[in-house]
Amino acid sequence: MSDPSTNPIYRRLHRIPHILLVLSGKGGVGKSSVSVQLALSLHALPSRPRIALLDIDLTGPSIPRMLHLPPGTGVHQSSEGWVPAYADGEEKRMACMSTGLLLKRREESVVWRGPKKNAMIRQFLSEVRWGDVDWLVIDTPPGTSDEHLSLLEHLSPVAPSLSSVLVTTPQALSLVDCLKSLSFTRLVSLPLLGIIENLSGYVCPCCGEVSNVFSTGGGEDMARREGVRFLGRLPVDTKLVELLDGQVPEDTPREGWALLEAYKRTTTHALFQGIVQKVVEGAEALQRGEAAPGFREEDGRQLAEAVAALAANAQHEEEA
Repeated sequence: MSDPSTNPIYRRLHRIPHILLVLSGKGGVGKSSVSVQLALSLHALPSRPRIALLDIDLTGPSIPRMLHLPPGTGVHQSSEGWVPAYADGEEKRMACMSTGLLLKRREESVVWRGPKKNAMIRQFLSEVRWGDVDWLVIDTPPGTSDEHLSLLEHLSPVAPSLSSVLVTTPQALSLVDCLKSLSFTRLVSLPLLGIIENLSGYVCPCCGEVSNVFSTGGGEDMARREGVRFLGRLPVDTKLVELLDGQVPEDTPREGWALLEAYKRTTTHALFQGIVQKVVEGAEALQRGEAAPGFREEDGRQLAEAVAALAANAQHEEEA
């Protein structure tokens, strides 16, 4: 058996305790926005972990824009490898790497065949100088394709640190594709921490009430059937959409990281805190050699209580 210490990916990543892959069965379910919210919510934890966000959606990189990295932000070569971009400024607890940082213009297209994609993924994993990182969140392309197989092949030397979450919307078509990704995680023995149901309902920008405009509960029903933990559901939040599109509200506090401070004031952030707690709990269970938690009825009850509390608080603020 070959010595893993001779593997450049192992040498670069073996000190990272948690490597989290964000998966989706199809495009358009908000997987990249969930990846950014995971990174932001982990960054905001009281333990002050160091986060790295790797965007391997190579042909559709959106993470740099969502993190408000200015146009022209690039990566730099050093004697120890590529230096990633830091979204949180001088604090340097939120590192980012993406093909979007390698393009001269953001609207420039990436036209690559499979071998070029494979080489780029390997380079990202083996040559980026992440430093002392507690969480590496990897935003993957939709589906189960070349990028996923290449990623898992290259990450095999650090397999004990790997886990994943699935993102779906509540509609039947998205759930069918999500099942394919769920099957993929089982086929390749990739631990799954749970399912996030995104774009479930709509947050009224006036009163904060969550309305089920299309449908809701599909992700939770699938999690129940498959015995997978349901991490939570996230409604359409117009304030979050504007924020991840680069707009920071004028009343955002000047102190600290503006993106994070503005995110904390969205309805979605309050709901995402429960999701992150479950993600951390599941990842720590895997680290102890235990299985990731399965479906829990109390998760659904806690979620319903959290949504009701948010609506009540919004109504109270409106009346005041």
